[in-house]
Amino acid sequence: MRDFSIQFDPLAVDVRVSSDSLHLILADGRELSAPIAWFPRLAAASEAERKNWRLIGGGIGIHWPEIDEDISVESLLSVR
Repeated sequence: MRDFSIQFDPLAVDVRVSSDSLHLILADGRELSAPIAWFPRLAAASEAERKNWRLIGGGIGIHWPEIDEDISVESLLSVR
């Protein structure tokens, strides 16, 4: 029997940081959220610094230049 499942790379297309959570929208439609407490630099950052992010590697991660923070989508999906 063949497996016709489609595999998607977990790529972020949008990011939002609230006062208590990091939210990601993935290209395949999934949405991820994680407590901002997991990311001390983001937790300590100002609202303006949290909003100043860019996707890196075509969406494999997010970078915040002002606070020198990088978070990979894969690491969020593999948290145990």
